[in-house]
Parts: sequence; structure tokens; C-alpha cells
Amino acid sequence: MKIQQLRYIVEIANQNLNVTEAANALYTSQPGISKQVRLLEDELGLEIFERNGKHIKAITPAGKKIIGIARELLVKTQSIRAIAEEYTQPNHGILRIATTNTQARYMLPAVIEKFSKQYPDVSLHVHQGSPNQLYDALLSGEVDFAITTEAQYLFDDVILLPCYKWNRSIVVKPDHPLAKLKNVTIEELGKYPLVTYTFGFTGVSDLDYAFNSAGILPNIVFTATDADVIKTYVRLGLGVGIIASMAHTESDSDLVAIDASHLFKSSVTQIAFKHSTFLRNYMYDFINYFSPHLTKSKVEQAESLRDNASVRKLFEGIALEEK
Repeated sequence: MKIQQLRYIVEIANQNLNVTEAANALYTSQPGISKQVRLLEDELGLEIFERNGKHIKAITPAGKKIIGIARELLVKTQSIRAIAEEYTQPNHGILRIATTNTQARYMLPAVIEKFSKQYPDVSLHVHQGSPNQLYDALLSGEVDFAITTEAQYLFDDVILLPCYKWNRSIVVKPDHPLAKLKNVTIEELGKYPLVTYTFGFTGVSDLDYAFNSAGILPNIVFTATDADVIKTYVRLGLGVGIIASMAHTESDSDLVAIDASHLFKSSVTQIAFKHSTFLRNYMYDFINYFSPHLTKSKVEQAESLRDNASVRKLFEGIALEEK
């Protein structure tokens, strides 16, 4: 059994059973991958993948367990390299982060600027996607950290660190009736077509909760994953925008932002990483730059805990910063 064979079966799973795409991702040939997978199956005496002729159509029950363990082993091999590099090249390396468009656009730039000045020889890679995509990228070992707000139930089997709280703003054109109100109610908001985030991204679940509690069915006419896209369609008159407050900036002077924190529950942004990840010193520093209360000693305490219920208890007495 070879590490490379494990890498092949994991990548096939990552690429939705497309061997050609797996080969492209690993810069190798499709016949080479197929041969090595067959050799591994022969060695184990069972099939990892179900096939229809030459084409893979599914993962076998045993294959799912094998691929799960293979993922962990590949993370362990990455950790071994990381430990070596921590001693031989402490300020060199790679940091891969997965997050949503809003976080990448409005929260990360200042953090990345500070980090890059401190660690100019660390290569930073930011991947953007939905909560499901963030989770998949983290679990597959494609990224070191995932920064997430929505669908945190997905992340129960990794370490979740609370970073900060944030809420939402209503954005409208200056001539909109809501722009004249000092304190918008959920009933008044429900009178208008809404433009907001795609379900599973920042804030939709809390939006639904607020409207459902008032017995109102919101008229959502357009959704997007990007706050800038939402603001564009508000400018076009498609509807009233509901975005993260951080996403309304000085450059949006043609839109009126109305605080909606009295209508919606605050959300908590968290940073996630796998239990098996070896955190290098520059990774601890990145976490601390992103959220100052997450010191290295505090993160190390969280790493030693067995589940996220214990991690939440660790941070119970800490008042999170509001963004």
C-alpha cells in the first residue's frame, strides 16, 4: 500500500468519481491512476469503487470507510511535513483558507495585509464557496482553515472557534419609503420584495426565523452569494436588500443602510480546522490577527478538548466583538 494510491482514491472521491478530473488535479495520467487503484484493490482483496465497465459509478460501503481513513492519513502526512518545516523553515509555507464571499471581501483584507507583512514568505490561498463547499474543502484537506457562519452543524466533527458577532442592515435607494423610517418593523419590511443571500450563505436562516416568528411569508425575489451583487440589484430597483452590515461601505453612498439588528438575531463567525491538523506558529498568528481573543494558548486549550460543546464552554465568559 502506497501513500500515492491513497491520494488517488481520495481525489477520485473529491472529483465526484471522475478519474480524468482526478488525474488533472494531481498532474498525472488517467491510466496511471486506474492502474494504481486496481493494484490497491487487488492487495486489499475487495473493491473500493463499483464500476460499470471501465467507468466508476459509485463507492462501495467498504470503500467509503477506506477513503475516510485515507483522508486522515493524508492529513497526517501533511502534518509530518509541517512539523519538519516548522523547524527547518519556520517562516516559510502555505496557508489555505476557505470562506464565503462576504468574509473574503470585507473582513479578510486587513487581516491578510497584516499577516503578509509579518510572513512575506508564506503563500496565502483563499477559496470561496458555500458552507457545504467550505466543509468539503476542509474535510478533504484542500484547506487548513474554514471561516464560516451558516450551517455550523456541518462542522461538528472539527474544532470550531468563535471569532466575532455581526448582524444585518437593510439597504435601499434614498427615494425608497423605508429610507424615511427611523425604526423599521418586520411587518413593514414584509411589504416589499427582498434581495438577499442565497440559502445556506450568510443570514438567510435567521431571516426566515424572524419572518416566521411574525407569521409573515417573505417575498424573496432574488438571491446571490455575493453582497456586491445584491447591492447591484437593489440599485436596479429589484427590491429591498438585506446584507451583512459589514458589507455596506463608504463607496455605497448611493444606498441608505438601515440597521436591522433589532429584527434579526446576531450571527457568530467561527474559524474551523481539523483535529488532526498540526498548526504552525504562523497559523496561530493568523487566527489571532483575525480574532484577537484567540491567542495561541487559548487555541491550544481548544485543541486539547474532545468536542465542540467543551470548546463552547471554554469561551463562555468571553464577550465577542461586534462587527
